[in-house]
Amino acid sequence: MNFDLTEDQRAFADMAQGLFADFCSDDQLRDHDASSSPYMQELWQQCVAAGLNTVMVPEAQGGLGLGMTELMAVLEQQGRALALVPLWEPQLTVAALAKFAPAALPQVLDDALSGEAPVVLSLQSLSQSRGPSLQLVRAAEGWTLSGQASAVPLGAQARQALLAADAEGQMRLVLVDLTQAGVQRTEGLDQHHLSVADLEFDGVGIADGNVLPVEATGWTEQRAIACVAALQLGVTGQQLLRTVDYISERQQFGRAIGTFQLVAGQMADGYIALEALRTSVWQLVYRVDANLGAAPQAWATRALANDTGHRAGHMAQHVHGGIGVDITYPIHRFLFWSRALNVLLGGTEHHLARLGDWLADNDTLGWKYDAAEDDNQNNTRKEHSHAEV
Repeated sequence: MNFDLTEDQRAFADMAQGLFADFCSDDQLRDHDASSSPYMQELWQQCVAAGLNTVMVPEAQGGLGLGMTELMAVLEQQGRALALVPLWEPQLTVAALAKFAPAALPQVLDDALSGEAPVVLSLQSLSQSRGPSLQLVRAAEGWTLSGQASAVPLGAQARQALLAADAEGQMRLVLVDLTQAGVQRTEGLDQHHLSVADLEFDGVGIADGNVLPVEATGWTEQRAIACVAALQLGVTGQQLLRTVDYISERQQFGRAIGTFQLVAGQMADGYIALEALRTSVWQLVYRVDANLGAAPQAWATRALANDTGHRAGHMAQHVHGGIGVDITYPIHRFLFWSRALNVLLGGTEHHLARLGDWLADNDTLGWKYDAAEDDNQNNTRKEHSHAEV
């Protein structure tokens, strides 16, 4: 099998790499950490000018109309550079609305294309251990939204948000105008210096056209998982490269610590985990772009991305020794990014439980049975029933 990017896909990745390199040196990242900026706004405007914010926005809506493969190539470079910009959320929101709720699209399109205000996406209600914290209830006209969405990235700066909520026992996406009455925002700062906000809703009115159908939830979640996993690929890959440079130079007992068997073994484990994640991400992205069922592949990729980020991050910190916990040294930023990505869409155990439920429900798959593993119906059947629990 050929896993190489095409020439055009490689061009997207190279353009992103060059752009991020101009704005994401260690000194520039340190300056951002010390600033009060919610994200890297100068870099964001350059991303908008280059069209990186419209990779998967349909051409009919003014975007490039490309797929997850092209976006993944860009996001991996974003992760490598630790570029703190809202690159995937606005375009995934536009793509979801264009497919499932085109009447609501004008509410977000200008912000998403111009980059003037971030368009936020939060799916945390899909993975909360105590159940969804957002509730949609039928009203005389439309719906009402109540509850809280915690630590929503750039929730304080956005005018529109696409959120997951429980609507009469089904998980549905809802587009919310955050400037209307009944919405309260409490701003904070994530560990990797991205602005977040708790959003509280007190019976906020929602039009019927702003509540997406049930099938939009799984469609959006699978693509969100692919986006976050691509970022994790970049973060972990660059973290390992920097660690290799460090252990090749750091001397202990008269020799580089990278020559010690234990350190070399740890680095090998990190590299193997990275490449395993890459294979899983590529499979997921391929299936999404080919319009094949991808629910179990998404859950497996999510669990693998979480574990890879956690294990590689702590291993890198460990072999750096004392300097690894000195925040004037840059390696800690990669661990902070990995942690932030790990909590974004739910933890390993949650997604493994969903995968286990799906496998138990789909027990006639594989070469010795009649059902094909790439059947869309089989790949989504358990996902829908799980959402109704």
